[in-house]
Amino acid sequence: MGGFFGAVTKENCVFDVFYGTDYHSHLGTRRAGMVIYDGEKGFQRSIHNIQNSPFRTKFADDVNTMVGSMGIGCISDYEAQPLLIRSKLGTYGITTVGKINNEEEILEKVFSNSHLHFFEMSGGEVNATELVAAIINQKDSLLEGIKYAQELIDGSMTMLLLTKDGIYAARDRLGRTPISIGKREDGYCAAFESFSYLNLGYSHYRELGPAEIALITPEGVETLSAPQKKMKICSFLWVYYGYPASSYEGVGVEEMRYNCGRLLAQRDDAQPDLVAGVPDSGIAHAVGYSNYSKIPFARPFIKYTPTWPRSFTPANQEVRNQVAKMKQIPVSELIQGKKLLFVDDSIVRGTQLRETVDFLYESGAEEVHMRSACPPIMYSCKYLNFSRGNSDMELLARRVIQELEGDEGHKHLDEYSDSSTERGQCLLKSICEKFGFDSLGYQSLDGVLEAIGIDRDKVCTYCWNGKE
Repeated sequence: MGGFFGAVTKENCVFDVFYGTDYHSHLGTRRAGMVIYDGEKGFQRSIHNIQNSPFRTKFADDVNTMVGSMGIGCISDYEAQPLLIRSKLGTYGITTVGKINNEEEILEKVFSNSHLHFFEMSGGEVNATELVAAIINQKDSLLEGIKYAQELIDGSMTMLLLTKDGIYAARDRLGRTPISIGKREDGYCAAFESFSYLNLGYSHYRELGPAEIALITPEGVETLSAPQKKMKICSFLWVYYGYPASSYEGVGVEEMRYNCGRLLAQRDDAQPDLVAGVPDSGIAHAVGYSNYSKIPFARPFIKYTPTWPRSFTPANQEVRNQVAKMKQIPVSELIQGKKLLFVDDSIVRGTQLRETVDFLYESGAEEVHMRSACPPIMYSCKYLNFSRGNSDMELLARRVIQELEGDEGHKHLDEYSDSSTERGQCLLKSICEKFGFDSLGYQSLDGVLEAIGIDRDKVCTYCWNGKE
């Protein structure tokens, strides 16, 4: 995934960009960067690898040498950015969040119109942010170039461009990812996560609409291209990767997760001794479940995070599993002899579920029941780099369906997604047997959409039902 933060103020904004970007660290673990602009010093850029050290540590020295009243920063789970681009349109910094599905088609179009070249990253891929800049530079102005990129890209692309005149903020064509604007007496900021600017003295101003392009200066936020009505915002913002203190389209993440857990409990008849959330993103779902069911909430194991980054950071899956196991610290008094029900935000690949269940039984649990706060994931996301998996068969539900029925099973995904059907029950039973749960339940798609609470036609549910 990835996240960004930008600020334009009347005074030095370097520390705003530094702390605002750091507040997006939950969205990426590989690369991070900052670009600052000052009228005298010009553009200053710094990029670091943050795989083995947090953002604040890597950039602590940089912020003491940078100076400027405008800047952007990003956390990236893949490509190095922000990039500093020198072109016929002038020099600008650019950072993006999104995914390009038609990269080869765009490269061919760009090559046919110019003599550009691109640096290849590992695996032969092109830096997506560099490609977006090349698209923009095909036109005669930044505004027209950004519009062209929005139209040309199959997937999604939300971006910030830092120029000497201000920050261009552009939300992707269907608003799959957010841009939230904060306001302070001396200027404005733009962020992926709306909570990121509150402790910096900014108050919430507004969110950009789908495809909206705005120019942000210390004096205001000017809409250069009006928002479109059609929207398909990613539902996983609320379910999983959004930070609990954020809100999107006026709906708070913590509130949505609480409501999701409550709705999950309404149709469940399990009678455990304790309800727990798989830390960290499953906790609010579990609190909602507990409060509705009146079954006590507890934390039978605690995730140790002070020195461990996210568990999937190492490239090797075996190492990732070992790191995940080392982070789980049991609270024996809440496990031994207890019937436990865990609520997780989602079950994607299931690579760590077996270890978690074994860990709980080894710690003395009598029963382990699992609930997912969303339906079985049937399709890999084609719009956002939520993960780097490229095959649907990496998904747990699809693998189990293949084991049950072979290729025929994939013609009946709607039935497998519905636990009231025979195939749906068969999927639940098979996963239970595979991972050792005493029972398993999934939230329904209707439950997720009800918990979000906005117009259902404006929410992307592709990963569950394959509908665009």
